[in-house]
Amino acid sequence: MRDERAERRRRGAVAGLRGGGREDPLIGGPRRPAPRPPRFFTVHLGFAAAEPAVARELAVAYAEALGLLRPELALGAAALSPADAWHRAERLFCGAVGPDGERCADVADHPGFHHAPGPGGLGWGDGD
Repeated sequence: MRDERAERRRRGAVAGLRGGGREDPLIGGPRRPAPRPPRFFTVHLGFAAAEPAVARELAVAYAEALGLLRPELALGAAALSPADAWHRAERLFCGAVGPDGERCADVADHPGFHHAPGPGGLGWGDGD
């Protein structure tokens, strides 16, 4: 008799842990219904250059080369700064938004123009 009572108690305890016979899992589901959206990260690459103009040319060349190798890179976000002053970063590419939503992939401060919508529309190119 004693063994039967012990066995019933054990079964009751196990059933209690399982939620009284329910099929619900013991561990709750994730609090977020979907995975987090992807975030952007920045890689800082160091190199030596004689002067800022040369550094800018090299940085543009490195960014374009990496863009060819890895198309998922956001080249429009590429920037150049002195190694000890990241707060002085300057954009490498123009990034102006065109008439169909595309972005200008030319270097920043390139010759040519982009003007606002109006009678002439958004202009692209070297002039009229």
